[in-house]
Amino acid sequence: MHTALERVEDATYPLPSPDDLGDATSAGLLRTALQLGFRSSAGPFRSLAGIAVEPRAYQLVPLLMALRQETVRLLVADDVGIGKTVEAGLIAAELLAQGSAKRLAVLCSPALAEQWQAELASKFHIQAELVLTSTVRRLERDLMMNESLFDRYPHVVVSTDFIKSDRHRAEFLNHCPDLVIVDEAHTAVADDSAAGGRQRHRRHELLTDLARDPRRHLVLVTATPHSGKEDGFRNLLGLLDPELATLDLDRTQGRERLARHLVQRRRGDIRRYLDEDTQFPSDRELREVAYALKPEYRALFTKVLDYAREQVRSADDGSVHQRVRWWSVLALLRTLASSPAAAAATLRMRAAAAEAADLAEADALGRASVLDTADDEAVEAVDVTPGALTQDAEGTTPSERSRLRALAQSAEALEGPATDAKLATLVKEVKALLADGFDPIVFCRFIDTAEYVGRHLADALKKTAEIAVVTGTLPPAERQERIRALTSTDARHVLVATDCLSEGVNLQDAFQAVVHYDLAWNPTRHEQREGRVDRFGQTAPTVRAVTIYGKDNSIDGLVLDVLIRRHQAISKATGVTVPVPSQSDSLLEALLEGLVLRGVNHEQLELDLGLADADRRLEQEWRSAAETEKASRTKYAQGTIHPDAVAQEVAEVRAALGAHGQIEPFVEESLRALGASVTPTDVGFDAITDTLAPGLRDALPPGATSPLRFHRQMPAPRRDALLVRTDPSVEAVARYVLDTALDAQATARRAPARRAGVVRTTHVASRTTALLLRYRFHLDLPSADGPRTLIAEDCEVVAFRGQPEDPEVLGEPEIAALLAAPAEANVPGDQARDLITAALDRVGTWGPVLDARSQERAERLLESHRRVRAGAGAARQGLRVRAQTPVDVLGVYLYLPVVGGR
Repeated sequence: MHTALERVEDATYPLPSPDDLGDATSAGLLRTALQLGFRSSAGPFRSLAGIAVEPRAYQLVPLLMALRQETVRLLVADDVGIGKTVEAGLIAAELLAQGSAKRLAVLCSPALAEQWQAELASKFHIQAELVLTSTVRRLERDLMMNESLFDRYPHVVVSTDFIKSDRHRAEFLNHCPDLVIVDEAHTAVADDSAAGGRQRHRRHELLTDLARDPRRHLVLVTATPHSGKEDGFRNLLGLLDPELATLDLDRTQGRERLARHLVQRRRGDIRRYLDEDTQFPSDRELREVAYALKPEYRALFTKVLDYAREQVRSADDGSVHQRVRWWSVLALLRTLASSPAAAAATLRMRAAAAEAADLAEADALGRASVLDTADDEAVEAVDVTPGALTQDAEGTTPSERSRLRALAQSAEALEGPATDAKLATLVKEVKALLADGFDPIVFCRFIDTAEYVGRHLADALKKTAEIAVVTGTLPPAERQERIRALTSTDARHVLVATDCLSEGVNLQDAFQAVVHYDLAWNPTRHEQREGRVDRFGQTAPTVRAVTIYGKDNSIDGLVLDVLIRRHQAISKATGVTVPVPSQSDSLLEALLEGLVLRGVNHEQLELDLGLADADRRLEQEWRSAAETEKASRTKYAQGTIHPDAVAQEVAEVRAALGAHGQIEPFVEESLRALGASVTPTDVGFDAITDTLAPGLRDALPPGATSPLRFHRQMPAPRRDALLVRTDPSVEAVARYVLDTALDAQATARRAPARRAGVVRTTHVASRTTALLLRYRFHLDLPSADGPRTLIAEDCEVVAFRGQPEDPEVLGEPEIAALLAAPAEANVPGDQARDLITAALDRVGTWGPVLDARSQERAERLLESHRRVRAGAGAARQGLRVRAQTPVDVLGVYLYLPVVGGR
């Protein structure tokens, strides 16, 4: 449009026509369609009308804290399973919608990158590009000369492995977006220990450099901000504000200042919040199930231990080759405890540590392939079966190769429940879980073990349950698809997985139990596994966790006593979970080495090797870390945002957008009115769309099927619809209902919502008039780049008794009751048209009153924006809200008492 040639005028809707008569139901459809159609809703939050998730009240607290800061610097440290991803996504969506941020980067581990991308797209409609080592070449291929991919793609999810190289790290630093979310932020800060090594220090340096820009928004996300390490906690706080790193947090002033930047809540804090219950399992039942090796398996264990001792002793000179042999025999022992299939694979593969150039590299490669280290730089390789061969074929003697082949063949001969007592125990436990109504996830350490377990469970449960295996051999998208295929039927199901699914993937919708087939040599990983089902959204009141261990293979007993049981006892005693102290690896290695060389239990080894003191120090440090974390959660509990303030904003949001519970009846009623056949289902309802008007059929998403299934809850399968305001099918129905109601040429068949109506009901004692109004506002929001003018919309039903000259205005409770009043007597058509015509003739006299009401709502809207920005001085200066008049009168409805009624 060329404003010099064409005149720009305010758009207004004509009044309803006397011929546009409907009933109370059609009036309700119009009101709901109008609310669902808002994308620039009134209220202090710009983004909530355009997202596909209705946040819980407690999830608005981090958003309110963020809006009170000019530059957002926030540490979101809520407990595992509460919904930190949603909380961080809400902040990102709001800052982008307001224009306070223009670009977004999420920094996370490679294993979680696709999960973050999917969450941003499905819940917040933020289309982010994956920046991984595997995608960089494709992304860079289309760049202009000297153009950064971070300039080309405004929203990105960047994996930590991408920034390992100096070139990519420098590019990310130089072109980083103005809003950064850091997932698992505790792994990106350095402390005084050696845990995490060089990569953790590099990530900390990068974040420190990013945080130096005073205008960059930074949201740190972690469930374990403290973990008992004060220096690491202080370094984390220093990213938010350098002064926080040295602030005296024992003083009230220091804690109050920190409280503006930290939100940390346990499940108990939000299980019931603002009279809203949040669904978590009430209990996690833990069981340990022991098995004894069959004679054949015990004989193989003895042979492997003999071989291991020979290997370690034959090169006991402190050389690189000796360390390589140590890690190789440890890999062999661990895979043999896992499964015959994993042991056979290990005996035929070359050890990763065999490529080491020095002792440090040999230990680093060995730990990465055998131990479950806390700092997972190589999460995607966490389930790869390690090798045991320390040399190429040319470097081994024929007798040694023959011996290894014989051991591999012996292992393969033990496959199956007849000779593998561990597998037989698993089959029994899985059958028991299924019988009790639990669908379990079976976690294995190695790919070969998972595939072996999957094959034999499928044979054992042919008529009982469906089985699927998910390992790191599948790309993340295929893992999700395999899980979806498994859980999309009504059949009982069992998922066999490696630790590629132990974090970042939400499985609570379809599974209620976890079986630890292999012990993790890091208790945090056990917690992560169980956290896949024990989290927000789990409908089962109780979840189960079953740990299977060998009571006579020595290794399992050592790991259970030194790590797993101790972790559980400390967590139970303190009520918090913290990572195992970094010295646990050295103690575990010493005990394992003694076990290999001496062949006695770990309690005796602690005495023989002088490790009892080290074991006691480990427990003391662990308990101290847990107590410190517990104290920090009390000390730094969220108190900045009072529940009353949250309640006020929740009420404003729901008043502007309508309640989520309105969507399903609206869509169902609209589709019925438009000619669709609707059938209820367990998940929602199915609608036959073939009989719908062509205009609506064409507006449905491409590929929509008939019947079209509508789901109440996520996830909705591809081509199905989800009953949320931003689902394309729901949007199409709401837009069609609204457009046909406002189209004077629409026929009654095409327009289920009507703009006028006359209703006789016993719920009124005198003539009552209701008006459906639409308000429009111009909102000026200040920013670092100058004020931004945005449009906001709102709607309201105003009702009064008597004549317009002397009206008695109804309060909100009376209006709600009026709108729910059923029609209880007929009104002849001619009489209804005469009554509505007379009411429409008087609308002009109401204009000044409605305009004044619009100004009042503009002042309320301004106050709400000021309220949520309390404390952000610059963000409040220049805030303006202007009402656009005249107000649009979209609906006029008369309610008359029943003749002879009350």
